[in-house]
Amino acid sequence: MANTLLMPKATAVWLVDNTALSFEQIAQFCGLHPLEVKAIADGESAQGIKGMDPIMTGQLTRDEIARAEKDANHRLKLSDPKVRVPESKRKGPRYTPLSKRQDRPNAILWLVRNHPELKDAQIARLVGTTKSTIDQIRDRKHWNSANLQPMDPVTLGLASQIDLDMEVNRASRGREQAQPAGDTLLPAALTERLVPAPEKPKDEDAELDASAVFAKLSALKSKDKDESADEE
Repeated sequence: MANTLLMPKATAVWLVDNTALSFEQIAQFCGLHPLEVKAIADGESAQGIKGMDPIMTGQLTRDEIARAEKDANHRLKLSDPKVRVPESKRKGPRYTPLSKRQDRPNAILWLVRNHPELKDAQIARLVGTTKSTIDQIRDRKHWNSANLQPMDPVTLGLASQIDLDMEVNRASRGREQAQPAGDTLLPAALTERLVPAPEKPKDEDAELDASAVFAKLSALKSKDKDESADEE
């Protein structure tokens, strides 16, 4: 575990107020810039921060401070911690309480049926299971397949809705959207082509028909006159 200074700025405030260390020494020990330490000394920075004694926290000794005060080139060193906090272990499979493990197959069945886009690794992360168990439930080879009922893992408390939505969105990313089945509306461009031309007003058709009738009558009258003239 890396040995790091606790509350660097509060420690710098205490060192400025209680020691004769240079700004460079305090800056190097606290991981600050010398100008920032100078601003603390001038009261321009960290006014609301209460100084923290590094000797009380066991991160610095009085002898180390005295040695640095005598030698401007001496760099302060952190004392070895008395208590070591173990590093966090690598994140493993999701832990499922014993009281909820019996509901896990039902949750897996629900995920397999309702979200087939999810990969086995994603289902395993959500409910804390293994790939072999997922395969058995998907292929109906699980020892309790006859009694399994699909149940939402969020309702069962095996996963949060945020985690479920995140995995579904991740699985759906880059997938082609399924084409809708059954009768659907035609595109607007195609619909415009299929619209028949508007009919002409009836009045206009009536005028055309009347003109045609009068024209025929005139032609008949002319023909009758010609026939009469021929007979005379």
